[in-house]
Amino acid sequence: MVQLYNLHPFGSQQVVRCQQEPERVCCGGQDALFVAAGCKVEAFSVEARAPEPCRPRCCFSTLGRVLRLSYSEPGDYLVTIEEKNKAIFLRAYVNWRSRTSENSRVCIRMVGHRVEGCFREASKDQMSIIEIPLAEPPLCISCCPVKGDLLVGCLNKLVLFSLKWQAVNEEFSMLDFERSLIIHMENILPAEISFCAGYVAVTTDLEVLILRLESEVTIDPSSPTKNTLARQAAKAGEKGDAHSVPATQLESEDFVICQKPTELLGEVCRQSGPSVTLESTGLNDEKASASCVQPILYRCFTPDVSSYVFPDDTKLHSLQLLPIFQMAVYQYPEKSRQAVLTPQFLHVITSNNLQCFTVRCSAAAARDADPYVDTTLKACPPVSLDICALRMQLFIGLKAICHFKNHIILLTKAGSEDTPDRRKSSKRLLSMPVETTLCLCPQAPSTHSLNSRKDVSAQLKASTAVEAGWNLYIVDTISTVQLYKEMVDYSKTYKNVRTQSCIHLLSEAHLLVRAALMDPCLTEPGEKEELLEAFRESCGHLGDCYSRLDTQYSHLALPYYKMSGLSMTDVLTRIDSVLEDGSQNPERGLLFYINHSLYENVDEELSEELATKVIQIFSIAEPKQLPHALCSPCMKNMDPLIAMKHLKKLNPAGMSSVLVALSKAAVALKIGDLNTYKKEMKCHTEMKLVCGFILEPRLLVQQKKGQVVPTELAAHLKETQPELLVASILGLQKNNKIEVEEADAFFKVLCGKDEDVIPQLLVDFWEAQLVASLPEIVLQNLFFKLLSQYIWRLSQRQSPDTKPLRNPEDLINSCSHYGLIYPWVTFLTSPDSLHDQNYAEDLSKLQSLICGPSFDVASILPFLEPLSEDTSAGLSIHLLCLTRLKEHERAIDSLLDRCPEAVIPYAHHELKEEGHRALWWKKLLPDLCQRLREGGEKYDVHLSSLKETLAVVAAELELRDFLNILPEDGTAAFFLPYLLYSSRKKSIT
Repeated sequence: MVQLYNLHPFGSQQVVRCQQEPERVCCGGQDALFVAAGCKVEAFSVEARAPEPCRPRCCFSTLGRVLRLSYSEPGDYLVTIEEKNKAIFLRAYVNWRSRTSENSRVCIRMVGHRVEGCFREASKDQMSIIEIPLAEPPLCISCCPVKGDLLVGCLNKLVLFSLKWQAVNEEFSMLDFERSLIIHMENILPAEISFCAGYVAVTTDLEVLILRLESEVTIDPSSPTKNTLARQAAKAGEKGDAHSVPATQLESEDFVICQKPTELLGEVCRQSGPSVTLESTGLNDEKASASCVQPILYRCFTPDVSSYVFPDDTKLHSLQLLPIFQMAVYQYPEKSRQAVLTPQFLHVITSNNLQCFTVRCSAAAARDADPYVDTTLKACPPVSLDICALRMQLFIGLKAICHFKNHIILLTKAGSEDTPDRRKSSKRLLSMPVETTLCLCPQAPSTHSLNSRKDVSAQLKASTAVEAGWNLYIVDTISTVQLYKEMVDYSKTYKNVRTQSCIHLLSEAHLLVRAALMDPCLTEPGEKEELLEAFRESCGHLGDCYSRLDTQYSHLALPYYKMSGLSMTDVLTRIDSVLEDGSQNPERGLLFYINHSLYENVDEELSEELATKVIQIFSIAEPKQLPHALCSPCMKNMDPLIAMKHLKKLNPAGMSSVLVALSKAAVALKIGDLNTYKKEMKCHTEMKLVCGFILEPRLLVQQKKGQVVPTELAAHLKETQPELLVASILGLQKNNKIEVEEADAFFKVLCGKDEDVIPQLLVDFWEAQLVASLPEIVLQNLFFKLLSQYIWRLSQRQSPDTKPLRNPEDLINSCSHYGLIYPWVTFLTSPDSLHDQNYAEDLSKLQSLICGPSFDVASILPFLEPLSEDTSAGLSIHLLCLTRLKEHERAIDSLLDRCPEAVIPYAHHELKEEGHRALWWKKLLPDLCQRLREGGEKYDVHLSSLKETLAVVAAELELRDFLNILPEDGTAAFFLPYLLYSSRKKSIT
C-alpha cells in the first residue's frame, strides 16, 4: 500500500543548453554531466552553489552515434558504445577535463599496447581515447564505482577489464585497461548489467541473474558492499505497475527477495540456473583471475497477460546495485519507463510524470550496522513501513532519468502524440487522493520553480498548446532539512486525529534525516549539526506520538525519547493528555516511558509539581506501580503528604501488601510520623519484610551519579533493626539485585566510614554471607576480607564500632566454614586476653575460620606479619597455620620454645595420622631429652611431657626398636617401667 502526501521534494529546475538533440545522458562523480547527441558528446559541470549551476565544460566528437555511455569516478573516464556504418565500437575517453576546445589534439591508442610510444610531454594535458576491441559487439557496459573496473556485456558472456595505471616515467602515469576475465553464460543476451565490488547483476528482457566473483582482486572483505546487496528491477508494461524485487528474508546469506514467481537462490541457482563458467585472460593469473563465481540469484519474471498489456511490451529495466538489504514492492499508477534509486528516494518516470517515492534504505542499513537498534535505547522505523509517494510532477514526453548528488536529470522529447489527453488526465486525477496535485513544467529554456500550486486544470489546458520538442532538465531536490520540516508541518494535520498517519509521516521524516546522516560525503560540520538537530527533533516528535497513541508499538516512546536527548522533565512538560482531575487515562506509551525513566534516569530530580503529576498518573493508570515509582531517586522532591494520601487509597488486593507497608513506612519517616512507621513495620514478619525489600531494593539503596546512596529508611534500620538490614541486603545479593562491591560500599557509606575503614556492620554482612553460602560469592575473597579485618583488630587492639551481631559460637554452629577450634589452642590463650570480650571474640573467630575445612591457609601467610608470635594470640594463629600446612616439626619447635605445656595436647591431636606417628620418637622424644639436659625454668613441664611421650612410644614400638631410640646417657631406673611395659605387651601378644 502506498501512502500519498502532497509534499515537495523538488525545488527548482533549469534547462541544459545543448547544441543538438540529446540521445543519451549520464552523470556522476563530483560534477560531471555528459550528453550524447549524434556523433558528439558534450560535458557539463553541475555545481549547486555556483552562479551558473550548469555550465559547459567541453565538447568532443565520437567515432559514431553513441548507443550507451557510462562514467567512472575512479579514473575519471567516460566509456561509450558507438555505432558507425553498422559496426559497433567500445571506447574510453580519458583526461577529458583537459580538453579546452573542440579542435584540441587527441591521443588515440589501443588498450593494452605500450603507452610509452603514445606519450609525449603534451600528453599530460590532452584527452586520450582508448580503443577497446572485442571479438563480439558490445551490448551494454557498467563501471565499478569502487575500483573503476569495466564490465562489458556481449552475447552469452561478460568481459571484465581491470583498471590500471601504466607508469610512463617517475612523474607521470597513464590510465589503461587489462582484459582479465570472461564470464560465459549460457543463452543469455544481456540487456543491462551492473557491476560493483565483485558483484555482477545481469538482466535480459524477463530474467535477472546476480553473481559474486570471489578472488583477492575482485572482492575486498572489508568492502561496505559485502553481504549487503540489493537489486531494483522495475517491470514495465504490466498495466502500470512495476516491482522492486527484494521483499522477504530467505536463507540466502547475501540477498533478500520475495518468493515468486520463479527464482533460484544460492546453491540451487548453481545447480538449476543458467550455466556460468569463468575464463581467465589476465597476464598475471595469480592477481587477475577469479578463483570462482558464486551464484546468488536467478529470477525469471512472468508477464502479466491482461487485456491491456501485450507480452512483447513487457521488459525489465533500471538495474542497480546498492549497499542495502531490502527493497519494497511499488505499485505505480501507470506504466513506468525508467527508475533510479537513491538512499532517500525512488524516482520513477512514466510517459508524462516524474514520481517520487520514499525508500527504506536507511532503515535496512541502520539494522545492518547496529544489531541493537531495536532496544529500549534505540529505535528505527521498520523496513516494512508503507511506501510514501511524495509527489507526481508533470513533464511532457519523459524519455530518460538519471541522478547524482541532489540533482535529477530528465530528458524529454515531446511530440503531438505525447501531449496528455485532457479527459484521460482528468480521469486519472479522479482516481488519486485529494492530496495529490500535478504541476506542469513548461518546456522553455529558463529556470522554473516546481513548487507552484496553480490550478491543475489550468496547467493541463496549457499543456495542450505546447509544441513538439525536446529538453534536458536539471531538477534540484530541496535540502533534507527543508523537506523534513515540510513533513513535520504536514503531520500536524493528523496530530489531533490520533491515527497512524501522523506516525507514518513522522517516520518518513525520521528516515529522511537518518539517510542524510549516513551519507559518507557529509563532512561539513554546520550541515551535520543541522541534521543532528533535526534527527533529535524527529525522535522527540515520534516519542510524542507513541506516548499518546494506544498501539501495539507504544513501547517505542521510550527509545525515541532517549534518542531525542530530552530529559524526563522536558517530556513530562510536553505531555498534555493527562488531566489534573484524572478524568482521562494516560496511554501505555507514556506509562512505559515513565516507568523505565524512573528506574534509569537516577541523576535527574523532578520538581515537586512534576513529581506530583507522576504520582497522579500512576494512581490513575497503574496503582500497582505507585510504590515502585515513589522509590525512584527522581522523586526526591515529592510531597510526602500527597504520596501518603495516594498510598492509603491503594487496594491491597492483587498487589504486594508488604511492599505497600514498606512504602508507607518509608514515607512516614519522611513526615516524621514514627507511630505510623512502627505500625506498618509490625504488620509483617522479618522474613516478609526481607521479601518486600527484594521486590523493591530502592527502599534501601539507590544510585546517585554512579554512587551508592543508602535511603533514610536504611539509616533508620541501622539504628533500630541492624539484623533486618543485614538480612535484607543479603537477600538482595542472593537475588542479583545488588553486586558484591555495591553492598560493601553501601555499608561503608551508611556507617559514615572512609574507604579504608571497615565498619562492624559490614563485617556482620560478610559473616552472614559465609553463613548463607551464596553460590556466586568467591569464598577465598570473602575469607580474605574477614581475616584481614580480624587480624587488623587483634594487632591494633581495636574494638568494633558496634556490637557484633554474631558471636563465635553462633558462627561455628550455623556455618560449615567456621570449624571447631583445636583443643590444644586453649593452652595458648593468655588469661589477660579473656577479659576483653571483643578481643577474645575476634581471636576465636579467626582461629575458627583457620580451623574450618574451606580455607586456603597458604594464601594468607604474607598477611600474618602484624600478628607477632610474641603474643599468645599471634602464636596461636601462626601455629594453626603451620598445622594446617602439615609442618608439624616447626610447630613442635615453637611449642617447646614458647608453650611446652601444649606440646603433648598438640601431639595427641595432630600426630594421630599414620604418616605423622613417627614424630613421637623421631622428633618429640629426642627434643624433650635434650631440653631436660639443659634444665631451665620449664624443667618440670619438659619432664612431664617426656614421661607422656615415653608412654606413647612404648605402646607403639617393639621392645628392640624402643631400646634403640632410648638415650645412652639416661638413667636406667627412669626408663625401666616403660621397658617392662613394652616387654609385657609382647608376651601378652
